Amino acid sequence: MKTPIRLVIADDHTLFRQGLRSLLGRRPGFEVVAEVERASDLLPTLSSVACDVLLLDLDLERPMLNDIEALSQVTRVVVVTGSERTKDGVAALRLGARGVVQKRSGIDTLIEAINAAAQGLVWTPPEMQAELTEQWNAGADAQLTAREGEIVRCVALGLRNAEVAKRLSITEGTVKTHLNNVFQKLGFRDRVELARYAYRVGLLGLHD
Repeated sequence: MKTPIRLVIADDHTLFRQGLRSLLGRRPGFEVVAEVERASDLLPTLSSVACDVLLLDLDLERPMLNDIEALSQVTRVVVVTGSERTKDGVAALRLGARGVVQKRSGIDTLIEAINAAAQGLVWTPPEMQAELTEQWNAGADAQLTAREGEIVRCVALGLRNAEVAKRLSITEGTVKTHLNNVFQKLGFRDRVELARYAYRVGLLGLHD
């Protein structure tokens, strides 16, 4: 039997938490292991239970956007928000969130995001993708140097570090240094996320 995805729900509205727990409990493959209503309880809770995905509201008793980077080092974060501001979703993704789901979405949408996050993927709703792409191009992509953009493109094409070094006529150590800088700038942790980013923002169409 497949191990259920273990979830922590962080939201300061009790009815929302209870309703979400009830909805997820009706679906096979999910287990809500804890509920949190205060930001100060988040890290202690995550250190005391086994959590695969954290469902995080952007506003508990205080704004949570700046906490995402630290939380994403502990578990995979899916933001569940009532905010309609695309910039909040973009910021959450840059800081390490694996998905952004608006509260007006249906439970099937949330489950899709949870499953993607549990697999180490990044998920965004279709209606946000055009705006996200535009903002990524204007924001995160602008942070990359020309060389870093070339290296990201090579990684997205499936090249290993040694192959990237050969193609760009640089050392493998230089490739590793550039990649570390890219991961730090964009908030990604592995090459899969980086490749998805490259496809999303159209980096594969650059530097031909």
